[in-house]
Amino acid sequence: MSDDVRTYVMGIADQLDDEVLPPHWPTCFGCGPDNEGGFHLQVRRDGEQVVAEHTFADRHTGAPGIAHGGAVATVVDYVFGYLLYVARIAGVTRHLAVDYLKPVVTGVPYAVRARIDSRDGRKLWVSCSCTDPDGTVTFTAKALFLEVPLSHFSAGMSGGGQDPVAP
Repeated sequence: MSDDVRTYVMGIADQLDDEVLPPHWPTCFGCGPDNEGGFHLQVRRDGEQVVAEHTFADRHTGAPGIAHGGAVATVVDYVFGYLLYVARIAGVTRHLAVDYLKPVVTGVPYAVRARIDSRDGRKLWVSCSCTDPDGTVTFTAKALFLEVPLSHFSAGMSGGGQDPVAP
């Protein structure tokens, strides 16, 4: 495993129970503070759940004034990724489904709350809902994550290939 990955993981290990959770990686597209074009999500722990408040910007627009569905799904995937901290595993997304119930409008703060629904071996099923400032649910989502060895994440840094994580 890459020394960079090992050092980072060891450095955040004592922060996994903190209210405000550390980024997955400094240049992570979803939460990395060093990724200029990223979402810069800040996720907090609420018991066994995680919550992120996020406002989609104009650069996330699909239709005029509405966040692109892919931008919404990206935020969902990253918020789900924080549940891996709660479960204390390294993992990857195997399946993600988003049900868009109302338009997600740019410039409006939304709250995305996610939880672990169940776990079976290396499979982790998760779900979330997103509410607007009035408390109206704008989308829900479900996903399946698979536990992988931590070395899975260092393989990309070395330029090497990765074995499949699922059949």
